[in-house]
Amino acid sequence: MHSAATTPIHVVDFEGNQRCGIIEFGVATLQGSAIVQTKTRLCRATAAICEWDTRQHGIRKVDTDDCAPFADEWAYFVGLRQSGPLCAHHATVEQRLLKGVWAYPPQSTDFLNVEQLTPDWGPWIDTCRLFQCVFPDLRSHKLSALIEDFDLHRALQAQAEKHCPNNRRRFHCALYDAIASALLLRHLLTLPGYETATVAWLIHNSAASKVVREKQQQKRLF
Repeated sequence: MHSAATTPIHVVDFEGNQRCGIIEFGVATLQGSAIVQTKTRLCRATAAICEWDTRQHGIRKVDTDDCAPFADEWAYFVGLRQSGPLCAHHATVEQRLLKGVWAYPPQSTDFLNVEQLTPDWGPWIDTCRLFQCVFPDLRSHKLSALIEDFDLHRALQAQAEKHCPNNRRRFHCALYDAIASALLLRHLLTLPGYETATVAWLIHNSAASKVVREKQQQKRLF
């Protein structure tokens, strides 16, 4: 079993949608108690970016026109997936956007069933699902609310100053959100009883429903 304390977990966030494509990505690699690597950049939009979206993330199409397309990052994302599991807050969104660019990566470890390989970007760790599972009675499981409730804002700002571009240090900026999710995961893994959690446990409890978790358990058995 892969220990969550020693395995690199690549926390991903994308800005964009299926119409304009991925226009910004952020990756924060968490290993043990440290964010050991980050990467972010703007990516060329494939269509117009609507005004409402720009109000959310602050990116205009003109800001991306001279940027390389996200598809140029194939080797980088394949390398991430081959070295550790991917993670996101609401991972189904990142999974859908990623698969919209590349349906399948090369064979990589299925971290839920470590004896097997899978040509998939998943199975994913989902910090939203994990906190819903462990803390079901919280007022909200939004990323910003969790950062506030677990008093992680100061740590987030310190990491943002270290890793994020000057004008991308707020929520709805890709690397800022990826770091926020990584800090949530790190916090969970320091709580009593969770210090020895495995990657498989994180993935299993990131499942969207009890039915999915039961299917995962059956797959592990057989």
